[in-house]
Amino acid sequence: MNRNISLEEISDGKLYDVNDLVKADCRDCEGCFDCCCEMGESILLDPYDVYRLEKGLGVSFEKLLEQNLELHVVDGVILPNLKMGGKEERCTFLNEAGRCSIHPFRPGICRLFPLGRYYEDGAFRYFLQTAECRKQNRSKIRVKKWIDTPDYKRNEAFILTWHYFIRTLQERLTAQPDMEAAKRINLQVLEIFFFREWEDGEDFYDQFEKRMEAARSALHLSDGEKG
Repeated sequence: MNRNISLEEISDGKLYDVNDLVKADCRDCEGCFDCCCEMGESILLDPYDVYRLEKGLGVSFEKLLEQNLELHVVDGVILPNLKMGGKEERCTFLNEAGRCSIHPFRPGICRLFPLGRYYEDGAFRYFLQTAECRKQNRSKIRVKKWIDTPDYKRNEAFILTWHYFIRTLQERLTAQPDMEAAKRINLQVLEIFFFREWEDGEDFYDQFEKRMEAARSALHLSDGEKG
């Protein structure tokens, strides 16, 4: 989701690389779960997020949609997001004590918070959101350690591929006057990357690359549209 605001409005004005230190560590949140409430449809999931949830919980994407996830349109593209529920509009993965029940395989946006990604020239760096977390006196931590994602280089390549693929789809679908054609494209993307089961014992990134090739072929993306 693109945000039409300047970095100066939401951050400390700095951009960070993966090995930089940043004041993001809130010391295990110490009972706070404000960032897990009233998030609406903003916690978007990518294929790796869904893969980790499926494997971590041992359930299918369809099962996750019954209780914990939902689908909505983001600039013309249908994507999954974490569902909020109850009077407090809490993430449905929070337990009774207000702790994350999926912390070892939580989504990428949750791993980032209170960091965000700034995309530019086919790459990205990180920025620190200054008003999103109410915790004061956060400690410095290396970005890579905070994100806590194995095989960082391959994950970085995946994030870039997915980001520019979705951006290309958004540009195409927001300009698409044929609603039935737009619907068919969205169903294809959902089937290829989310509803189709991920194979056990096979590397996620290898599977993703094969699916991306299939998606580009099915959607007739040109070389200039591959990001």
